[in-house]
Amino acid sequence: MEAGEIQVAIPFFLALIVIELLVGGRKLYRLNDSIADLGNGIGQQVVAIPLTALLVLIYSWLHEKTALTHLPRSNPWSWIVAFLLVDLAYYCFHRASHRVSFIWATHVVHHQSEEYNLAVALRQSWLQGLLSMFFYFPLATLGFPVDVALGAIALNTIGQFWIHTRAINRMGPLEWFLNTPSHHRVHHGRNPRYLDKNYAGVLIVWDRLFGTFTPEEEEPVYGIVQPLNSWNVVWANTHQWIDLARLSAEAKGWRRVAIWFLPPGKLGGPPPEVNASTVKKYDARGTRLGQIYGVFIFVTSFAGLFLFTEHLSTWDTLTKIAVATLVIWTLVCTGGFLEQRAWVKWAEAGRILCLAGVLASFAGG
Repeated sequence: MEAGEIQVAIPFFLALIVIELLVGGRKLYRLNDSIADLGNGIGQQVVAIPLTALLVLIYSWLHEKTALTHLPRSNPWSWIVAFLLVDLAYYCFHRASHRVSFIWATHVVHHQSEEYNLAVALRQSWLQGLLSMFFYFPLATLGFPVDVALGAIALNTIGQFWIHTRAINRMGPLEWFLNTPSHHRVHHGRNPRYLDKNYAGVLIVWDRLFGTFTPEEEEPVYGIVQPLNSWNVVWANTHQWIDLARLSAEAKGWRRVAIWFLPPGKLGGPPPEVNASTVKKYDARGTRLGQIYGVFIFVTSFAGLFLFTEHLSTWDTLTKIAVATLVIWTLVCTGGFLEQRAWVKWAEAGRILCLAGVLASFAGG
């Protein structure tokens, strides 16, 4: 939702990922997993642009029609209180996203990686903003200007990047009030004792106040209870919706609707105990040539994202849709090559033809 500020921070995020990679190497990173993480992040940034516009439109209307007061953006307290309220709102959304199945379907993407590193921080759902924005709208009624609210949301999001690392251990007294890497590792664990704990954004105080805090003891086993087992970014963002639709269709009576609102854990059996020494991580790699080509086209998707964001104000709607589609298509083909899928050669041939058409239209325009 806060696309502009996050885009400014992306180079710094990538630089920190490189530093963590140089320090931790293969102990912290796998190429295929990290490409899937970053691919979901690229897609999310494409989708975040229209979502941000929708957020601004609705928030501005609510502020105009329902604001109980009008807080000055020049007052530092407006920003401080907005940041605290946004952090609380994020806690509420985050907790709801783990307890309500249709909201979980928009958040599950962030938990799919079986690694835990800074690249995972950029693994974001493309659809989460559609629901999370509703948790921030009360700030409009309280009188916070839209730029103050957006700024607080952006700071909250940026403030959660650094906690996605195994390179930082405990942090002493800071752990009483800050969400730290240790606290957030718990949240990404699929161990039964760690599920649905530590929902904090920046401040862990909300978990302590509302009884959802659990300290890290043994290192978690990362990922989701039913692993995704795919590098396909579109499948990553849709599989939970498809599962919910299937379960709803198979259910009878009131359960057809209830399934969408039940906690995700109610849809299957109890989560199994897991151990890092026995869990086998998904590690499809494809052929060596396929990996090299997949990485190459993945790198080009960064260029596509850059062009897309730089030309938003000059391109017409059709061009924006064409370029956005090509970026997503590129990411899907990347996953196909990493998994050595039979369909990927045909998908890549179609992508190249479409890319040639778009480039030709630019040259002719």
